[in-house]
Amino acid sequence: MTTDPFLPMDDHSAAVFTAKGIDVTPNKDQGVIKVVKRQGLDGDCPMIGDRVTVHYTGKLVTGKKFDCSREREEPFCFNVGKGQVLKAWDIGVLSMRKGEVSMLLCKPEYAYGSAGNPDRIPPNSSVVFEMELINFEGEILTDDSGIIRRIKVKGDGYSNPNDGAVVDVHLEGRCGDRLFDCRDVSFVVGQGEDKGIPLGVDRAMDKMQRGECCLLYLTPKYGFGSEGKPEYKVGPDKDVVYEVTLKDFKRAKESWEMDLNEKLEMAAGVKSKGNQYFKAGRYQQAVIQYQRIISWLELECGSGMEQYKLIQDYVLTAHLNLALCFLRLKEFSQVVDNCNKVIEQDESNEKALYRRGKARLFRNEYSLAMTDFQKVLEVNPSNRAAWAQISNCQSKMKEHQEQEKKIYANMFQKFAEWDSKTGKSKRKAPMNGEQSSKRRRKSQDCAS
Repeated sequence: MTTDPFLPMDDHSAAVFTAKGIDVTPNKDQGVIKVVKRQGLDGDCPMIGDRVTVHYTGKLVTGKKFDCSREREEPFCFNVGKGQVLKAWDIGVLSMRKGEVSMLLCKPEYAYGSAGNPDRIPPNSSVVFEMELINFEGEILTDDSGIIRRIKVKGDGYSNPNDGAVVDVHLEGRCGDRLFDCRDVSFVVGQGEDKGIPLGVDRAMDKMQRGECCLLYLTPKYGFGSEGKPEYKVGPDKDVVYEVTLKDFKRAKESWEMDLNEKLEMAAGVKSKGNQYFKAGRYQQAVIQYQRIISWLELECGSGMEQYKLIQDYVLTAHLNLALCFLRLKEFSQVVDNCNKVIEQDESNEKALYRRGKARLFRNEYSLAMTDFQKVLEVNPSNRAAWAQISNCQSKMKEHQEQEKKIYANMFQKFAEWDSKTGKSKRKAPMNGEQSSKRRRKSQDCAS
């Protein structure tokens, strides 16, 4: 690639770019010509979907500046290759390395097109951007950054697999530099556990398109957890990387595509699968199944009282089971939310009150937890677990009060010591009579 650190920003003629630059467009139509002003670091270029951070200056070919991130003292971030910015930016940045500074000459069809930009860029204008690639990182797919995706080959179309879809994939799993899994496999999204598929691969399916090939960087939570995977010789708490190619898929029916009888029939099987995962300690996988039931039936009423009761039984049981899963996963806000859904329908539900009480106890909400356990005993006075939790609450509350006493006692002692020290340092020599008289007169002249 041509490098010209001396290319002036104002030398924007197409001839200069053609002579010194290269065409980085996929179809080589000279829509985006690039000249490198400063080489970047050795290593990879960004991949489609990566979160990139850039500084840029945009000018017309006349040299007139129309935009500059440096003047705002704030770099610009976007997911490259996703159509969030000008087409020229997606193409140009994908060809850059970290730290690189390049000039991009962009034809109108890769920039602002026939419309231009009112008051700034005339219609059908070629433009020049100086781009600096400051940093890039993979696309974060989960709130806890446990799954990071980097797309090697973009897929086709706009459709994605959904929960329950059957997918055909090629997998290559690595731990460090060692390849431990390489196979073609079909599985049901949401039930990848049955085929030894890590949770992170399963959960990334609904973001992929047919034909896509991506790298998935998985933390232990989304890989093989604290147990590891002995058959793959992957130890506990190891990060793993999977290269996944989605060869084909068949979507499952959405809720609106099924009648009520279909939903009820499906709910029975999904509930059974969720219970199976729960008993095996696969709580995240169980959550997926119980949430599907709620998504199908939460807004259904049925055609009679018998069917209504059946629907309510499925929905309330799913919420209770979710609360139990989230208790095991230590996601206590989710526990409270699901228990509240049950209590809204059945205020004396023993399981919902007890599980909400446990979540509140874990969140150090002792009074609220105590109230829940007391309500459990109103429903069932012989519930030994609730009696034990009340005793636990009382003990925790006493410990908490003792800790607060110590904290405040130490605090007040430190304040007293500090006051004693500062009080001494502020004492001054007594004033003579004349000085004292002048001070008094001066103070009387000031506004009160």
